[in-house]
Amino acid sequence: MAIERIVDTSSHIDDTEEQRIEVSLRPQSFSEYVGQERLKRNLRLAIDAAKKRGEPLDHVLLYGPPGLGKTTMATVIANEMGTNLRITSGPAIEKAGDLASILTNLADGDILFIDEIHRLGRAVEEILYSAMEDFKLDIVIGKGPAARSIRLDLPQFTVIGATTRTGSLAAPLRDRFGHIYRLEFYEPEDIAKIVTRSAAILESSIRHEAANLLSTRARLTPRIANRLLKRVRDYADVNGDGIIDVKTTTSALEMLEVDELGLDPADRNLLQSILENYGDNPVGLTTIAALTGDEATTIEDFYEPYLLQIGFIERTPRGRRITLRAQAHLGYQPKK
Repeated sequence: MAIERIVDTSSHIDDTEEQRIEVSLRPQSFSEYVGQERLKRNLRLAIDAAKKRGEPLDHVLLYGPPGLGKTTMATVIANEMGTNLRITSGPAIEKAGDLASILTNLADGDILFIDEIHRLGRAVEEILYSAMEDFKLDIVIGKGPAARSIRLDLPQFTVIGATTRTGSLAAPLRDRFGHIYRLEFYEPEDIAKIVTRSAAILESSIRHEAANLLSTRARLTPRIANRLLKRVRDYADVNGDGIIDVKTTTSALEMLEVDELGLDPADRNLLQSILENYGDNPVGLTTIAALTGDEATTIEDFYEPYLLQIGFIERTPRGRRITLRAQAHLGYQPKK
């Protein structure tokens, strides 16, 4: 079941103008990239060492919830290394031949960014193993008794993989990454800086207090912060003088039904469905999916990370459990 939510962390954008704006908001260097200080510190060291030796950067795996800047970080790494970036995704590489075509068209030092790398097919993974480790490409020509295997030399390249499910990654593939980093949720003050920066790029005037207010509703995620900013900007242009202040921001967020913790109607429906049917008892993931009409993977990838982060859901051996904090937020009175 497809979900269309203002706080959706996926990056499916069809409109060309919206796509252009989304790209323009992406930082291009470490100095522009707000937050993730530990990650930036470690990557700076690795990049400086690789450039000093004149070698490509070791393969990098970035994991964490969607919307935290994995694709943006790959762009920053390529810019800091001064190399070309080739972007693809796991589902787009359907056959071994697709990967072979991509790899043979890379140049020395190029970076290949594979989004959703955990969705690569097994046959494609087998080819990627030797390509990442030995920079060799093993391909089979022909079929049956006439089939023969040949090994091609590949340029020295770097793979940057991004995944929301590092546990779904095959161990042999995960072991071939020299750098493995988790992107953490952002602090509200960092989100406020991102909102202010994005507003300047969009040529919108935003008050400091309004940026702080948006930072508390953005679910600690830059992608959602930028999406909310654009919707508040629309509201300010139509119903005000274009200046984004606290009053305008509050009115816009009320219209979007995003509450003070960043929960939207879909989040509240999920929590209320569990509470009304099972109270504070543990519930299995498939049962929750049946209650809400969503797929189990949708709940795991788009609902749970933030609800776990703010302490509204607990994972127990028997299933998911709604916490007292969530019950208080919803005004739910436990059944006797």
